[in-house]
Amino acid sequence: MLVGLASVLAAGALGLAFGAPTTGPIVGGYFTVDATARLFLALVNSVFFGIAAYVHHRERALPELRPEALRFATWSAPFIVAADVVVLSNHLLLAWLALEVTTLAAAPLVTRPRSPTSVRASFRYFLFSSVGLGIALLGLLCLERALELDAGRATFFLGDLAGRTRVLSSLWGRVGVVLLVLGYGTKFGLAPMYSWLPETYDQAPPATAALLASVQSNLALVCLLRVLEVQRTVHRDFVAAELLFVGLASMGVSAFSIVATRNFKRLIAYAAVNHAGVIAIGLGIGGSASYGVLLYVVSNAFIKAILFLTAGKIESHYRTKDAHGIRGLIRDLPYSGVFLMVGTFALLGFPPFGSFLGELLILAGLIQAGQIVVFVLFCTFIAMTFVAMGRTIFPMIWGLPVREVAWPRQTAASAAPKWVFLAALVAMGIYLPAPVNDLFRAVARSLGGP
Repeated sequence: MLVGLASVLAAGALGLAFGAPTTGPIVGGYFTVDATARLFLALVNSVFFGIAAYVHHRERALPELRPEALRFATWSAPFIVAADVVVLSNHLLLAWLALEVTTLAAAPLVTRPRSPTSVRASFRYFLFSSVGLGIALLGLLCLERALELDAGRATFFLGDLAGRTRVLSSLWGRVGVVLLVLGYGTKFGLAPMYSWLPETYDQAPPATAALLASVQSNLALVCLLRVLEVQRTVHRDFVAAELLFVGLASMGVSAFSIVATRNFKRLIAYAAVNHAGVIAIGLGIGGSASYGVLLYVVSNAFIKAILFLTAGKIESHYRTKDAHGIRGLIRDLPYSGVFLMVGTFALLGFPPFGSFLGELLILAGLIQAGQIVVFVLFCTFIAMTFVAMGRTIFPMIWGLPVREVAWPRQTAASAAPKWVFLAALVAMGIYLPAPVNDLFRAVARSLGGP
């Protein structure tokens, strides 16, 4: 059932993204099918279909996992429906409500049977998400106050807000936008309130970790993009400074945390914090970096799905998350070894992956904007991350096995979703078909790009 729902949603999203013209507000103005909605609708539903296919295959291969698969289907179905509402929403409050629904649906999925630590991680996830969304709601209330003082009538429709220059530049408007960026940044995994993310991604089952990292994080990003689209012509520099600061802070804490950890799942989770920081910096620069940000965002959705699904396979076989206890992956689990290797290269921004081109465009944007200090710190944190990740991950892949074990033979079919993600990842770094490229450029223009 879940695979059927996911396939219908993915087919509909792809058809809407590349087979239908962009339209304005629909259904009373509460929804829109603009370029941003089309791109992210295709992304989140495609990734969800891959995750659903992974869960279905695991259930068929291991019947004892059927109760967990049923629980995943029960909660992930309303999750993806609410996710589509977030992406299509043309109303800030409606998007906020739908994002809260995804939080309520995802919290039970973080828990594992007979695992008190996962229950604590689920509570921590829900607590931080609630605080972040509470801050975002406070930002919406500040915007409402600014609108009431200006015209006596509040509205959260994006089209109405876009032309309200005086409202957005007022004190209440500025405070509201800053709180919205901070609140959605918490959900996205940005400093200072990022600490929920490594624990949650570590304790969650692999499908749930992939769902949170590749789908829900992009829902928070969509909400953030909507705010930036509204205010980009008003107090751009003020919000840009906030984004650059939290972006650098996120990259810094993730780099030092990666150096200090031996848990390979937390390593990937801290890398997700690093990615959030890179995206925040790219959004802060804007302009020519906008296209690079979108390439980076889409690439990293596929990267994190590949890595977290692979990490689940590795953990289930070796019964440990300590990187020092895992060696010889490329021989013991060939497919997992290949996916971990390629995913790590893509994670670190190597060519020919889309993440490489996206990161390059963001760096070029920093130079063009004259942000030399940010550029130097950016490169420093990236270099630290590269060295620390390589030091931990590469011995897992090519090192001598800790012990000789006869593992069950892996089949290519079991890795089919990850092969598809990998193909999309490579394609974005080599050649984007014209319709896809046009869609990326349309979204970049909405963010102030060329």
